[in-house]
Amino acid sequence: MTSTVRLATASKPVTVEEKYILRVFVGVGRLHITVIAALGVFTFGWLFTADYPWLLTAVCALDWYFVNLSNRIVDLEEDRVNVITGTGFVARNRRLLMALGLMLLLASLVVVHFLNPAITGLRIAGHLLGAFYNWPILPGRRRLKQLYFLKNTASGIGFLITVFGYPLATASWGIGFHGFPPGITWATVAFSAVFFFLFGQSYEVIYDLRDVRGDALAGVRTYPVVHGERTAIYIVDSLIFSSMAVLALGYVFAFVPWRIFIMIAAPALQFVVYKRALRRGISSRDCIRITWMGAALLFIYHLWVIAELPGTGL
Repeated sequence: MTSTVRLATASKPVTVEEKYILRVFVGVGRLHITVIAALGVFTFGWLFTADYPWLLTAVCALDWYFVNLSNRIVDLEEDRVNVITGTGFVARNRRLLMALGLMLLLASLVVVHFLNPAITGLRIAGHLLGAFYNWPILPGRRRLKQLYFLKNTASGIGFLITVFGYPLATASWGIGFHGFPPGITWATVAFSAVFFFLFGQSYEVIYDLRDVRGDALAGVRTYPVVHGERTAIYIVDSLIFSSMAVLALGYVFAFVPWRIFIMIAAPALQFVVYKRALRRGISSRDCIRITWMGAALLFIYHLWVIAELPGTGL
């Protein structure tokens, strides 16, 4: 009888309230973006140093969660129009969320500086960029997010700071760069960074296609708002194929090894999935699924490496 009771207790179904709390946590900090950024630094950190950067991965996740949280707090009107999950919760608790986020960020800056001072400057630079992106502190009470071209470029630079800057700065701290693993050179880093930037920009414009109504209302000059959705779709396609071309070019000239070139599959798959979503109109769910798909591909990539399947050392 006792074992039956225990079993029943252990298998207690998740309540509606618990599901709501989980959805809010995931939505408020845009967990899908946080995870793909963290897996990005985990992946390229391993590729460039041959070590798994566990601390950098955690720090990257924290930094992007805070930037995304700030963005949600500022973007309430746009998010209401675009029907983004958790907007009501953020509106009711914006001051508390901001206070908790700031305290956690400031504490992490101190703690992480003692653990890894190499990335302190990059973290401060990244969060200053995030502040200018999210908050109306530019002349005329404007945000970087509202400025044509700079909106997407600033976000891309933020990803480069964390995904590439954190592991490279850590490897170079104090004694100069220790050297790359076999097959990796500074040319490899350059080709990889250009690929990552262009591919990331395609994500940005897909999200802009989703947010076109709210962005127009808030005066955010995205490509869909300024040029129309048809032109924005051409821009997405160009970014996807440009990112693939960069990797292919690097591979042909032996600057990019196979273990990085294989990432060309990600933009190819994204092209197919986002084109299918376009037929009915890009939704918030589509954007989140595309981002989780990218994160899943990075996760599978590491499972492949751990299993030492063919191509791992090439």
